[in-house]
Amino acid sequence: MILKSKICGVSDSETLNYIVNHKYAPQFVGFVCNYPKSKRYVDRKKLKELIKINKNNCLYVAVLVNPDENILKEIKDLPFDYYQLYDCDIKKIISIKNTYNKKIIVAITIENSKDVENYKLYNDVADIFLFDSKGYEKSMSFNHTLIENIQFDKDVMLAGNIQINDDLEKYKKITDIIDISGGLETSGLKDISKIEIFLNKLRNLNNET
Repeated sequence: MILKSKICGVSDSETLNYIVNHKYAPQFVGFVCNYPKSKRYVDRKKLKELIKINKNNCLYVAVLVNPDENILKEIKDLPFDYYQLYDCDIKKIISIKNTYNKKIIVAITIENSKDVENYKLYNDVADIFLFDSKGYEKSMSFNHTLIENIQFDKDVMLAGNIQINDDLEKYKKITDIIDISGGLETSGLKDISKIEIFLNKLRNLNNET
């Protein structure tokens, strides 16, 4: 199985150009669209400029925390392939999916094994399940093995303080896609040298299998 990746929290054109033009580019690139508490937040004006950059073979993901109608209307014509939704109930997710005709990544925040079971609530609406920590805005981690032995019928994305020095092989046993953000940063900013290390490391891992 090939382990796919998403680089999240991209907020500048230099980094985005580097990522989408990389010979081992990730499958997904994420933008924080409506959460100013995040240091990776991109305001609407900047977002519209970034999103003009040719994504080549990458898929663009709008990361949205309980979005209101204003933000949804503002981004509806931007070329996002997925909406990644945090803190939304099932009715809201269904409404967003039906109204805006986007594929949906449902973010399920985890602290313990009971939280994992929440994925069942979204099985009919999610295209991808994302498992992240309760402290997602602080790049906190959770026990990734909590999802290891569950048989999902959707692709699974795993986040929560993933680092470039991690043993990526272990993630292949748990998930289809790893979602990395803070692990590719230095002093709070995306670090191209770390992105280069990560993409090559992942490529080498996938070539071994």
